[in-house]
Amino acid sequence: MLTSLQNSLVKQIRKLHSRKERHNQELFLLEGTHLLESACAVNYKLEVVCCTLQWQAAHSGLWEQACSRCDRFEIVSEEVMKAIATTVQPDGVIATAKRGSAMQVPFTGLLLALETVQDPGNLGTMIRTAAAASASGLWLSADSVDLDNPKVLRASAGQWFRLPMAVSASLKDTINEAKQAGMQIVATLPSATLTYWQVDWRKPSLILLGNEGAGLSASLAAMADVEVRIPLNPGVESLNVAIAAALMLYEAQRQVRS
Repeated sequence: MLTSLQNSLVKQIRKLHSRKERHNQELFLLEGTHLLESACAVNYKLEVVCCTLQWQAAHSGLWEQACSRCDRFEIVSEEVMKAIATTVQPDGVIATAKRGSAMQVPFTGLLLALETVQDPGNLGTMIRTAAAASASGLWLSADSVDLDNPKVLRASAGQWFRLPMAVSASLKDTINEAKQAGMQIVATLPSATLTYWQVDWRKPSLILLGNEGAGLSASLAAMADVEVRIPLNPGVESLNVAIAAALMLYEAQRQVRS
């Protein structure tokens, strides 16, 4: 059992709390039973799995699954678990995995393209919602919050492992690829005349959404084939970006199903 906070593995995992170290080590953190279950369900390759004795006793089957998918496994003390976790009350298990293992995003169906999204809770919620609404995938600008930020994974409620996602070095290039593939590009703008339910979402579509504060940049908005707005009562300036995404994703699903 690992009990020392000075252990080299413990120090290595603690460093993964920072974006810089996740990039340097090319690893990210999976925290909690639900995320580990989701990773095992899709046979996601793990590097290291650490758990407490209490967690191991309560989840022996999942422990065996996780160990069969990792290079190293360790039992750790409660103190060590709290030290390597980013959550205040960890549930007893943490794993690490290689970064950059995202699935290929197809230019078909319904896609999200997100520009400079900074809040990990928003990104995780959009991943979860996109998976729930049968979206084909998600593109993220390189200046956004990391896809594998621990808070993003937790907010995705396990859907992080199921939705095809990728970081785009240039969203302009990604949009052009989508256009060449026959997709319509839809941007949400407060000045638009069409409401989001007046769009024909039965066409393959890429939805552009922007930064939480600044919104979508003018250069990307200009690439849209269709501009839509979400009606708001007077005095309400805007909606949370994850809510805006959810409204359009589910309107698209409603049209396709009907």
